[in-house]
Amino acid sequence: MVCGGFTCSKNALCSLNVVYMLVGLLLIGVAAWGKGFGLVSSIHIIGGVIAVGVFLLLIAIVGFIGAIHHHQVLLFFYMVILFIVFLFQFGVSCSCLAMNRGQQETLLNSTWGMLENKTKTDLEIQLNCCGLLNSTSTLIQFEQDLLYCPAACKINTSCFTCGDKMLNHATEALKILGGVGLFFSFTEILGVWLAVRYRNQKDPRANPSAFL
Repeated sequence: MVCGGFTCSKNALCSLNVVYMLVGLLLIGVAAWGKGFGLVSSIHIIGGVIAVGVFLLLIAIVGFIGAIHHHQVLLFFYMVILFIVFLFQFGVSCSCLAMNRGQQETLLNSTWGMLENKTKTDLEIQLNCCGLLNSTSTLIQFEQDLLYCPAACKINTSCFTCGDKMLNHATEALKILGGVGLFFSFTEILGVWLAVRYRNQKDPRANPSAFL
């Protein structure tokens, strides 16, 4: 059997979905580990990471079962959902790679406003900073954050803002995040291509007169 045949397509699709299963389990495990060790206290962040891991795990299981049984319906839904995920992830990855400092500040401001007070406190302690950005547009919020800031640097009144510390590494972090996301998006389009190809191939062990 040549590599472009039925068996090769089946094994390649199964292997790809096993990798997705491992990534999904890794996301769930990392979220649980972070919560268990108190690194992240926000239930929304933990829940979001676990939800992404569970979603990826379920999609991988659907693709794996569809590949094992050459199930036309499962493979169809698998490739449609995976293609939608690819479009979303590709767009987000490109946005991360193209984001400038002004856009980073806007994103940080909107994200900081949605965080729980407990999460903000954890960040201030871990980064040893107070507040987000000391600018005219966020002055009132910055003064409130500074008042309740638990960071050790507040004793010496020499605290940097958390926004400045984050922005110092934001460009590099966004490049890494965008690059990793872009890489995985291409593995997703590979999965779609394999699923389409595999669906249209005939099982050599099946009845020659049977439908695909």
